[in-house]
Amino acid sequence: MISKQAYGSSIKQWALELGFQQVGIAKADFLEEEAPRLEAWLNANHQGQMRYMENHFDKRLDPRKLVPGARSVVSLAYNYYTDQSQNAETPKISKYAYGEDYHFVIKRKLKSLLRKIQEEIGEISGRCFVDSAPVLDKAWAQKSGIGWMGKHSNIVSKKTGSFYFLAELIIDLELPADNPVTDHCGRCTACIDACPTGAIIQPYMVDGSKCISYFTIELRDGIPQEMKGQLDDWMFGCDVCQDVCPWNRFSKPHQEEAFTPNESLLSMTKKEWLDIT
Repeated sequence: MISKQAYGSSIKQWALELGFQQVGIAKADFLEEEAPRLEAWLNANHQGQMRYMENHFDKRLDPRKLVPGARSVVSLAYNYYTDQSQNAETPKISKYAYGEDYHFVIKRKLKSLLRKIQEEIGEISGRCFVDSAPVLDKAWAQKSGIGWMGKHSNIVSKKTGSFYFLAELIIDLELPADNPVTDHCGRCTACIDACPTGAIIQPYMVDGSKCISYFTIELRDGIPQEMKGQLDDWMFGCDVCQDVCPWNRFSKPHQEEAFTPNESLLSMTKKEWLDIT
């Protein structure tokens, strides 16, 4: 009979073969430490108009309420870093948006991984998640040892920095859990100091309602007048806190063809951007 340890090792290997950079496993259980943090964050209205963050509170904290019978949360990281860049004079968009929509790219890979698990191990049930359901992906990535929560609230890895997407496969197969890694931010405050809008209100806490990504993606109203001149010319998203993070000197360009930047996007002129209605 194959051991649980062997199952875990096989799943990690299959994930790496599909292009994921890191894989970690955690027991599907109640996120006890996250519960008071999430409640306090919501009570402080740091979600702004992202009211969906207030929904499904219990499911965000317990994957067994989201996936009946869940035993393990397999967390995965997929690199999107690129050393290519836009025309320097144009409004900026985040690196993660240079190519094809990551939700579709990674969901396809997750479904392939789940099929492989079912073919090789047996009747395993589960669901794939890519930033589209009430799953606290950063908490699970931290719990499973993919990286630590940086002061900018992104997950950081000593090996690969923080330019990667997080995804989860929640399954009803019990697997040996990995251990969290230690925090290596030290005394560094580069991300806090560099944030154009002061959204990182204290180490490890971001006021989402002040983040440039919130203003340029989530907010459906006009950008508040008091933010005029503070958005650092960002058109869609923001990479500032990651660009200044010392650990991202270890980032390496991704190998995902679907994320290859469109040349017409990179070469757009400032006039072409400003002509967009």
